[in-house]
Amino acid sequence: MVSRFALTASVVVFLFSPAAGFAGSGAPLQIIVSKNQQSLVVYDGDAVIATSAVSTGKAGHSTPTGIFSILEKRRQHKSNIYSNAPMPFMQRLTWSGIALHGSNHVPAYPASHGCVRLPSKFAASLFKMTSRGMHVLITDHQVSPTEVSSAMLFQRQPAPGDNPAPLSDVPLRPAISKAENVPIEVAMTETSTIPSAIAEESREPIRMLITRRGERDIRRDVQSALNQLGYIAGVPDGHIGPDTTAAISAFQTAEGAVVDGKLTPELTDAIFKKVGRDTPANGVILVRQGFKPIFEAGVTIGKPEQALGTHFLQFHEVDGEKAEGKWYGVSLENHLPSATKKRLGIDTDADASAFNAIQRTLGRLTISDDVRSRIGGLLADGSSLSISDMESGLETGDGTDFITITRASPRG
Repeated sequence: MVSRFALTASVVVFLFSPAAGFAGSGAPLQIIVSKNQQSLVVYDGDAVIATSAVSTGKAGHSTPTGIFSILEKRRQHKSNIYSNAPMPFMQRLTWSGIALHGSNHVPAYPASHGCVRLPSKFAASLFKMTSRGMHVLITDHQVSPTEVSSAMLFQRQPAPGDNPAPLSDVPLRPAISKAENVPIEVAMTETSTIPSAIAEESREPIRMLITRRGERDIRRDVQSALNQLGYIAGVPDGHIGPDTTAAISAFQTAEGAVVDGKLTPELTDAIFKKVGRDTPANGVILVRQGFKPIFEAGVTIGKPEQALGTHFLQFHEVDGEKAEGKWYGVSLENHLPSATKKRLGIDTDADASAFNAIQRTLGRLTISDDVRSRIGGLLADGSSLSISDMESGLETGDGTDFITITRASPRG
């Protein structure tokens, strides 16, 4: 039996002997912090393992909401921003300074400079329970995970052998490929001889993010296609500069089209058709393992005018021998700015509280069998899937999982 905590009048009460501990359970736990409730709950699947009072960021230093994971742990740490303030049992969530940590001052209201303060005793117990990579969700309203069933969700499969899924040599987008000397792959249409050793290693959980393919990514693919056709579009960086404009004009001239140097959806389709490739899917799945990006692949998003919403799911292995598992998920409130919705072509907002919100979003996604097979070979206990209309942003980089920041209230 594991230790359990209950929250009563902002005091952590031990229900069972703390000697039992959490660390040995081996379950892929997750933490959910509610800013409105000023509470923290630890879940194993949909079961509550522990609760505690917390104190989040005060006015002017608001704690961000979204999907995070523990990046670093230190028993003794001092703030390098706020006068070396002690932060015992620190568990870092972002490299920009947000963390869970112990404190002797945890009032029942927001009082920190952005971090999540925990009662000292609970912070010490939680520190023993967690490991790097464990997910932490921070929300305004309290949410709790529930079991999610969908044919779209991945299940474990035997690790691929000598015939890995088709890949291409198109480079990963710069925003998520900052790690040096790391082989990064993009699942597209061409074959590759990249070894499958990564799938044969111990099953370390993978992190996945499904999001919309950005305009910059499409422009980068167009540049690669133009270069392949012999038109000098320059380095595929997603920016339409003089070289790319000249290449587009040259292609239009060769094809007998109106020459204006402008990239339109129709011209994009024509360029890909000429090079013998399908037009890139309007969505993408990005995969990380061990805080490093490993590959990405196309995803088709149905009804793209509707927002996907922001969702988080975690895989729990039920029977390792039979490769069976369950997924538990939550939907997070996330209001997209009007300019973002216009740029993405979204005219219908997502409702995180709608019945079966996750299942409805999953039902709009299509992923090729090759990609599903490859992910199934990498899937491990504790693997996770985030879904969001926007990419993870600047917080995602070297030494992180996918970090998704949400917007709690509508803005113009």
